Amino acid sequence: GHYISVDTSYEGEKAVLSSPDLYSEEWSCVRLIYQIATTSDPSPDPARLNVYLRQEGESFDRLLWSAKEPSDSWLIASLDLMNSTKKYKLVLEGEMGQDKSTSIAVFEIKITSGYCIECDFEENHLCGYVNRWNPNVNWFVGGGNIRNSQSILPKDHTLNSALGHYMYVDSVYVKHFQEVAQLISPKTTAPISGCLSFYYQLKQESNIVFTVYLRDMSGFYEEIWKTDSALNADWALAEVDFNAPYPMEVIFEVAFNSAKGGYVALDDISFSPVYCSNQTGTPFNPANAGCNFEEDLCNFYQDHKDGPGWSRVKVKRNVYRAGDHTTGFGYYLLANTKFTSQPGYIGRLYGPTLPGNLQFCLRFYYALYGFFKMSGTLAVYIFEENHVVQEKIWSVSDSPKGVWTQAEISFKKPMPCKVVFVSWCKSFWDCGLVALDDVSLSLGSCQAADSLLPSPGECTFEKDECVFTQKKRGRGSWHRKRGPTPTSYTGPKGDHTTGVGYYMYIEASNMVYGQRAYLVSRSLRGTSGKQCLTFFYHMYGAGTGLLSVYLKKEGDEEEIPLWRRTGEQSISWLRGLIEYESDKNYQIIFEAIRGVSIRSDTAIDDILFQAGPCLEVEEIQFSSGYPDSLNEIEY
Repeated sequence: GHYISVDTSYEGEKAVLSSPDLYSEEWSCVRLIYQIATTSDPSPDPARLNVYLRQEGESFDRLLWSAKEPSDSWLIASLDLMNSTKKYKLVLEGEMGQDKSTSIAVFEIKITSGYCIECDFEENHLCGYVNRWNPNVNWFVGGGNIRNSQSILPKDHTLNSALGHYMYVDSVYVKHFQEVAQLISPKTTAPISGCLSFYYQLKQESNIVFTVYLRDMSGFYEEIWKTDSALNADWALAEVDFNAPYPMEVIFEVAFNSAKGGYVALDDISFSPVYCSNQTGTPFNPANAGCNFEEDLCNFYQDHKDGPGWSRVKVKRNVYRAGDHTTGFGYYLLANTKFTSQPGYIGRLYGPTLPGNLQFCLRFYYALYGFFKMSGTLAVYIFEENHVVQEKIWSVSDSPKGVWTQAEISFKKPMPCKVVFVSWCKSFWDCGLVALDDVSLSLGSCQAADSLLPSPGECTFEKDECVFTQKKRGRGSWHRKRGPTPTSYTGPKGDHTTGVGYYMYIEASNMVYGQRAYLVSRSLRGTSGKQCLTFFYHMYGAGTGLLSVYLKKEGDEEEIPLWRRTGEQSISWLRGLIEYESDKNYQIIFEAIRGVSIRSDTAIDDILFQAGPCLEVEEIQFSSGYPDSLNEIEY
């Protein structure tokens, strides 16, 4: 047969292969048979094969999958594509990296309707299912008129004929007590929940244990089904509720006790998004367990016995005191426990009840003011439902004063539980303020979430400058930096993403008054309809100049001004929102102009492009100078 491979004569360039317009109203599965072959040792910049989803109306491609592991045989990748009403294209991209001896090849791409974990074993790629090799017992393909084992069945289940295929495992080669054979499904790549069903036959003379497990990416096994001991001389249907909110594999495992054990056969694995048992329970939505405190406390609450430890506050824009993390001028929670009625200066904030047996990642932002010793002043506990069992899962050690810092914690508990934030002062004399904002909960561990692909059109500047490049004119340039800027009384103390990450800024000390620095995006795909651009900007310093955002359409000379701020704005990171549209390809340009003095370090961070109109509207697109009433705090 034929395959297609990347021409290696172009070093450092990307080879791009794009599909015709595709359309799938049903859930479908893309199967890709590929190989990355190399003759040399692993290089620091290896070759990669990427698969992108290019949806109609989106300026950015979404990375579905990426591989860089070399192999000496063809491998199969299975990617779930969620049903969508939009047309899309699949784009394959080969990146050669620095390694000259590598080749990237693709042998087959197949899009079938249905889920990737479904299989009838009639095709030779076995839908990406693999047997975990064991010297004695293994899953084999049976049927198709090949008589190769004592445990041969007269007919498979799919075609109900001797020509059809199924998977089987036989005890005839068992040498040791408790031999195990495993058949492992492809990893789910999109969240699914519903009913997993399959047909099996089991013939046993001594105990066979046939079990189905889910395995998550940290290697944790959860049993979801097990045979009862009754014999099945014919194909029996098994159905089991199945929930994979984050990437998982399904493992069919057979354990034998002796060589006279018998056999197990398996066929027609299928999946339906409706639960098999008549459980009407809506799946847990992690969004209900988070809060940005803009409207209210969401599902968080305080115990009346504790007294009001935490209050929802808002700071007007000013140059002394930081505002919230969400927008810079919204609400956050502040624990001021110095004057609570309780002894011990404690403020507790309880979260909503979370279901047991799920892996969670909790993220939130905190800032501390006025403590001499910071350690332990904010802690996170897990309370089980009865409020009796408590476990401390996090506490603050040391962090920069007054900077919104991100914390992330992975946890998994067998029982339903609550997350509780506890602020605590060691004494009346060392009792500062604890601020909390933007609490979010997601399914899966935080490490797994970090290894997931970033959302397209998002740039946090943590790794690099993403789609942006400098357009140098003179010596004005943007710098990527972490921590505070070198000049006092200007610039941020930390970035907006985590508090300890990177942002882009102009260093006013190296520039003259009125000098400009440009940060220009690469050419972005034009689309019909509105687009929303969100970003965070930091303009603190008595001499601050201008920050402007422009839209430049392909083929047009002029740049269209979208947004501008002049002069010192706040000591906080503030959120900017811009709604724009462009049916031609276009670029977005951030322009900073240095102000009258060196206290003019302007910074930006956390840029996000989204298709569709902005959900909120920014009151003023072009504004200058100060608000009055600089320092009031509203409770």
